[in-house]
Amino acid sequence: MNDRLSHPPATLPAPVTLRSPLRWLALGWADLRRNPAPGLIHGLLLAAFGWLLLWAARDQFWWLAGAFSGFLIVAPILATGLYHVSRACSRGHCVGMAEVLQLWRSGDGRLVRFGLLLGLAGTGWVLTSAGLITLWSPEPILKPVDFLRHVVLVRDIGLFEVWLLMGALLAAPVYASSVVALPMLVDTSVPVSMAVAESWRAVATHPGPMALWALVIAVLAGIGMLTALLGLIVLIPVIAHASWHAYCDLSQRLPDLQASAPTQT
Repeated sequence: MNDRLSHPPATLPAPVTLRSPLRWLALGWADLRRNPAPGLIHGLLLAAFGWLLLWAARDQFWWLAGAFSGFLIVAPILATGLYHVSRACSRGHCVGMAEVLQLWRSGDGRLVRFGLLLGLAGTGWVLTSAGLITLWSPEPILKPVDFLRHVVLVRDIGLFEVWLLMGALLAAPVYASSVVALPMLVDTSVPVSMAVAESWRAVATHPGPMALWALVIAVLAGIGMLTALLGLIVLIPVIAHASWHAYCDLSQRLPDLQASAPTQT
């Protein structure tokens, strides 16, 4: 059921500046407060998946390091339903998980294809990360303290810097391809190629704010992980809702204040 919000938010697109990421976060937090259930359920499920990763790779940290960084690559597609929630908020409606699940049950081939591509990118990074750490590290990396001691805190420039560089080289094109494309695929019926092209255009047009937004996302994700993943329960939905507002500003999307229920795309 769609419940009418008492005061529908009419957020007009704003010029994209270095202050925009803070604006997007504020709007994302406001969306979570208006309709908390879908976001917190997403956050809890993603945190639970992270706990499962921790348990599965508890004695194989070389897999764990790649798995968590690869998880960040795939996470945007897993939070796609929250773009639908933010879109509903812009129309003055409050939607539940039933409507979010309906989006996935619609079988939108564009989202499925994009998700598979992100999954392949994440898997490729997990394998690359594991290979780098196991082949290059002078000592076995079995626990987080081993990674800290033998990879991060070594004096010589080498493995850690290469690991970060390769991760950035993979993450940058994935970020540029998806930061606008995923919300656009939920919001419109454009093909994947057009959505990806628009995403790259937005990043190229606003390189400073988009680089800062990527850094903000990485820092918040890191904070969430450092809190034994508990912080992700709130931070994941805030980032997802904020990403919707980033898309609205970058694409100059006007708010939809129709009284009718949001349509599925």
